[in-house]
Amino acid sequence: MQFNLTVTIIVVIYLLAMLFIGWYSSTKITSNTDFMVAGRRLGPFLMAGTLAATEIGGGSSLGVVENGMSGYGLSSAWYIITMGFAFAILTFLAPKFRAATVKTVPEYFRRRYGKSAGLITAIIMLLPLVGLTAGQFIASSVILSTMLGISYKTAVVIVAVVVTIYSVMGGLWSVTLTDFVQVFLIIIGMIIAVPFAINLAGGWDMVAANVPAETFDMFSGYSPMGILSLTVMYVATFTVGQEAVSRYYAARDGKAAKQGSVLAALINFIYAFVPAVLGVIVLALINMGKFSAADFETVGARYALPVLAMEAMPAVICGLLFSGIISATMSSSDSDLLGAGSIFANDIYHAVLKPEATSQEVMRVTKIVMGIVGVASMFIALFNTTGIVTLLMFCFTLRAAGAFFPYVLGHYWKGASLAGTIASLISGSIIVVYLEKISGGVLFGVKLSQPIIPGLVVGLVFFLVFSLLFPPKVRTTELAPEEDD
Repeated sequence: MQFNLTVTIIVVIYLLAMLFIGWYSSTKITSNTDFMVAGRRLGPFLMAGTLAATEIGGGSSLGVVENGMSGYGLSSAWYIITMGFAFAILTFLAPKFRAATVKTVPEYFRRRYGKSAGLITAIIMLLPLVGLTAGQFIASSVILSTMLGISYKTAVVIVAVVVTIYSVMGGLWSVTLTDFVQVFLIIIGMIIAVPFAINLAGGWDMVAANVPAETFDMFSGYSPMGILSLTVMYVATFTVGQEAVSRYYAARDGKAAKQGSVLAALINFIYAFVPAVLGVIVLALINMGKFSAADFETVGARYALPVLAMEAMPAVICGLLFSGIISATMSSSDSDLLGAGSIFANDIYHAVLKPEATSQEVMRVTKIVMGIVGVASMFIALFNTTGIVTLLMFCFTLRAAGAFFPYVLGHYWKGASLAGTIASLISGSIIVVYLEKISGGVLFGVKLSQPIIPGLVVGLVFFLVFSLLFPPKVRTTELAPEEDD
């Protein structure tokens, strides 16, 4: 009882701290630019923290531990290492992203190619963000209910209220500051867990002696082609995903954007092996008989880490780790929530419905939409806990396949045109829908691990062909002017 009470108190203090940061951030907001891109004042450390936290979610903590104990062994670390590869690659594009001085990806498409391209991109980007917010609420709530012994529905309400309130209050300022706290909570909490787990197993020699030799093979779970595919997936998604690329927009300058991307890559490289090692230790404990299948019957293998924490750690350390794990999913949901509100307000309301809207009006609409999305996501989380992951991965792939090359090449190629962009958006999306929903991922008789790759290839071909057949009236990479408040 005392153990559970201590853990609960620590987690409650953490949730209250997130709300305080939201309130504090709200005092720094004076314009829509402050709200959506933190006044473009993020230095490399804040940027790196929020970049890493946004992408290190439940899959990068609980999911990697689960894979580590389920046959992947140390190779489960590739799931996170490849994120680091993506951030390293984006280092070369980061100054260009920052120099565009846009607030959203659809705004770039609108100012670079035209209103129709901006609107189509906004629709493609907005819907996945709503679904992603709901998915992260579900993940956070299952974790919170499992750890604190409260009902799932109660946990959903707590998570939705806390995340929505601090995100709406402070925009990207609050999301950045909470992400900075959250990324260190999860990393430090997981690192602290390792020696306790090794001690429970009786030392690392005992761990190594009680797992198969292939557990330490870095390619037991991922092939080189799988690693390449995952890297391509992350590069494409991080490049056009509002929740990620907004951090580059918010950097103080191009140099800070580049440095922040490098630091985010380093964070991923350092963190990657921590959950993988914990998964290996859990597997050893199962093989040693210290854990049994019964330990996971009520919560599932995904919650191997919480089970390990409660068995191996003092209450205070356990509470910090639980706060860190909850952080991993909350730091993703707040970014998705802000992304959805920003795109609707900036690229549908301001660009299409009311072009004369002031900065304050756009910011108010952003907050209203964030509140609506938060409530809608809460109800989705309350009444639908199955099939979400498949839907989210589909949306994740869909938004990147057709948008990636028009976005990246648009910064460099003067011949990129509206016709090529729309052709890419449509063709890339069709290929993804065909592979995900019709052929089951099979193309020409070959089962593909990442449908995004053929989607990107087709999108690129259509983009180049239609841009050459229907070139732009003015050959330039400059964006059309738009008042930046």
